[in-house]
Amino acid sequence: MLTFALAQINSCVGAIEHNAEQIIRVIRQAKIKKVDIVVFPELALTGYPPEDLLLKPHFIEKNLHYLKKINQECEGIVALVGFVDRAENRLYNACAFLQEGKIKDIYRKIYLPNYGVFDEKRYFQPGTSLSFYNFKGYRFSVGICEDIWRDAFVVALKKQQPDVIINLSASPFHLGKASLREKIMAAVAQRTNAFCAYCNLIGGQDELVFDGSSMVLAPSGDVIARAKRFDEDILIFHLSRKKQYISQASRYSAVEETFQALSLGLRDYVFKNGFKDVLIGVSGGIDSALVAALAVRALGNNRVHGLIMPSRYTSPATLRDAKELCGRLDIAYDLIDIDGLFECYLKVLQPFFKKRLQDKTEENLQARIRGSLLMAFSNKFGRLVLNTGNKSEVSAGYCTLYGDMVGGFGLLKDIPKMLVYELAHYMNKLSNKELIPSSVIKRAPSAELKPDQKDQDTLPPYDILDALIKLYVEEECGLEDIVAQGFSEKLVKRVIHMIDASEYKRRQAPIGIKITPRAFGKDRRMPITNQFRQ
Repeated sequence: MLTFALAQINSCVGAIEHNAEQIIRVIRQAKIKKVDIVVFPELALTGYPPEDLLLKPHFIEKNLHYLKKINQECEGIVALVGFVDRAENRLYNACAFLQEGKIKDIYRKIYLPNYGVFDEKRYFQPGTSLSFYNFKGYRFSVGICEDIWRDAFVVALKKQQPDVIINLSASPFHLGKASLREKIMAAVAQRTNAFCAYCNLIGGQDELVFDGSSMVLAPSGDVIARAKRFDEDILIFHLSRKKQYISQASRYSAVEETFQALSLGLRDYVFKNGFKDVLIGVSGGIDSALVAALAVRALGNNRVHGLIMPSRYTSPATLRDAKELCGRLDIAYDLIDIDGLFECYLKVLQPFFKKRLQDKTEENLQARIRGSLLMAFSNKFGRLVLNTGNKSEVSAGYCTLYGDMVGGFGLLKDIPKMLVYELAHYMNKLSNKELIPSSVIKRAPSAELKPDQKDQDTLPPYDILDALIKLYVEEECGLEDIVAQGFSEKLVKRVIHMIDASEYKRRQAPIGIKITPRAFGKDRRMPITNQFRQ
C-alpha cells in the first residue's frame, strides 16, 4: 500500500519564507501520520503566479535557498514541491523530488500555457523529459498543471504504463472549471489505466482565485477522494491495487461557487495586502448591498464600514434602505449629505457653463464628489475601498471615471447584473433571514443622478445586456453570429459599440475577482486606440 497526501495550501506570492514554513509544517504532520509521499501544488514555494518577480535574481536565489531548508525535513518521507529551478541562466517551472535530505530529481514542466491569464513563456523554458520513479512497488510519474491537459503528454505517459500519475497544479477558478478539470483527469486516468492524484493550489491572488478541489481518480475515471473546495486541506489517501473504491460526487451550484470564490478572493486580498478594514459607499442599491453583505461574511462586521452619501436626487426610500442595510449587517456607517458640495461645484462652474444645458457633466460631478469622499476616508483611516460596479456596467461603460469607479478592489467586476440578483437571494437564504432588504432587490436599478432616472433609460434590459456581453466578450462571437441568435442588429451594434468604446475606462478600473471564463483584465487585453469595426 502507498499512502500519499495532497497538501492543498494557501501560498502567498513572494512570501517565500512563509510558504516554506507552511510546507515544512505539513511535511512534519505528514510524517506523524505515516505518509509515504506528500505532494504540494505548482510553485507552492514562490506562490502563483509570481509574474515579473521571476526577473529578479535575488527572488530566484531565495526560492532555491528555502528549497534546501525544506529538503532537510525530508528524512523518512518523499516530498514533491513546486519551485522555480534555474540552470544556465534559464528558469523552469519545476517540481523537486526530495527524499532523505537529498534532491533526488527535478522535473521541469514541459507544456507552458500562454493564453488567458497565463503568461509562462515570458519567464520559463520548457522541460524536455518525462519523469518516472519507483517507490514501494509502485511506478509513478509527475506532471505540472498544463502538462496533463496535452494529448502528447498523455500518450507518452501511456507508453510507460505508470501506476500513478501525480499532477501539481495552480489552476485558477472560473465557473465550470471544476467539472472541466474532472473530465480531463478522468480521461487521463482511463487512457493510461492509472490512478491520478491532482493537487491544486488554494487562495486568492489579485484577480485570481484558486479553488483547491484536489482529488484522486481511479483508473476507471471515477473520483475516489476529494479535498475541500475553497479551503486549505490535506487529503490523505491510501492506495492499494486490491481495494475497491467508491466514487464520490461533488455538487456546487453556480451561485454557490461564485459566493465561495468572492469570499475567498476578498478575504485573501484584504489580509495578504495588510488591510484591516474595508469601506463601502452604501447607496441603497443592490450592488453596494451585495458587496457589503459579502464583505461582512468574508471579514466580519467589525471590519466593514459604510459611507452613505445622499444628494437632492436620492429618494427617501433609497436612503432608508441604505440605513436599514447597515443596521441588518450590524456595520458602522457615516452619513454625508453631498448636496452642499454639489452646489459649490455648480456655483464655481456656472460662469463657464452658463450657456450650456445640464447634461452628464453635472451627473458625473455627484459621482466624483462621492469618489473623493470615499478616498478621503480611505486615506485618513487606512481602509480599503471596495468598488461596487458589476460586469454589466463595466462592459457598457455605465460608470464614471474617478467617481463610482474609485476603489482598490472591484468585488463585482466580473459579476453580470442578473447574477448579482441571484447572489443577493442566495445570501438571504444562507442567512435564514432577509439580510438584504427585499425593497432593495425589487427596486428598479438607478444611479439617482437626476430626477426619475433608471438604468434602463440608457441600457437595454439587463437580462438581454448580460446575454450579449457573454456572447461578445466571453465567447468572441461577431455581429452576424449574435444577430443569428435572434437579437436585433441595431441593438447588437449599439451594445458592441458601448463595449468597445469603454476600454479606456476599464484600463483605469480597480482589479476584481475572475468568475467567468473570460474576465476583463489578464484574460482580455484589447487596445484602447482601436479602429476595428464590424
